[in-house]
Amino acid sequence: MEKTTPGARPSEGTTGVRPADDAGAALAGLLHDGMTIAVGGFGLSGVPVDLIDAVRESGVRDLVVVSNNMGIDGKGLGLLLENRQVRKVVASYVGENQLFARQYLDGELEVEFTPQGSLAERLRAGGAGIPAFYTRTGVGTQVAEGKPTADFDGVTYLLERGIVADLALVRAHTCDPYGNLTYRCTARNFNPVVATAGRVTVAEAEHLSETPIDPDHVVTPGVYVDRFVAARARVKVIEQRTVRERPAVAGVQA
Repeated sequence: MEKTTPGARPSEGTTGVRPADDAGAALAGLLHDGMTIAVGGFGLSGVPVDLIDAVRESGVRDLVVVSNNMGIDGKGLGLLLENRQVRKVVASYVGENQLFARQYLDGELEVEFTPQGSLAERLRAGGAGIPAFYTRTGVGTQVAEGKPTADFDGVTYLLERGIVADLALVRAHTCDPYGNLTYRCTARNFNPVVATAGRVTVAEAEHLSETPIDPDHVVTPGVYVDRFVAARARVKVIEQRTVRERPAVAGVQA
């Protein structure tokens, strides 16, 4: 995939690239109406909330958003829906966002449903320079309508296109001065494939390391990351909280 690089990369002998002052500065000069933005995260886990806020504040419109889902009402990508900035969504799930479902059913929002595994592979393929691939997923369903099919060894497969976005936004746990990224637990979800699928990729990270990350621990190499910024400290929102009662312990009041 051919990537553009709005910021200089580290040269030999330097200590790396300075992070942007804030999310708005990280996106300066990158946003325009009608662009396609791929966004990492799953529900509210690993969502680049600061960068989404900056997109909202920019006022850009008619966006095509590629993401597993659109968060929940009033949180994450739901903010862009509330502000009527999104024209089309490429996603695998609508469920938890009532506004998302309502705008789709009312014909205000175009939605391209893609099975979750196919969506991940479309992003991975786009980042790897693969224009399309065949999969059995979706054959014989509405997902296959209008898409080419082919038979291999007597089995029908569906052709899916790789996704290359104008801009990719990701959330990392740690970023070093060279843009190398690591993720924590389930926040890893779609972020690594989204990071590779953007012509320009911007990352927000909870921790900025002053020293390079051990190469054996790098998940997203810095070659894919054009700009990065420290994430603002904030309370993390939990989409679905499931707890169990603690077992009774002698002498301890519940």
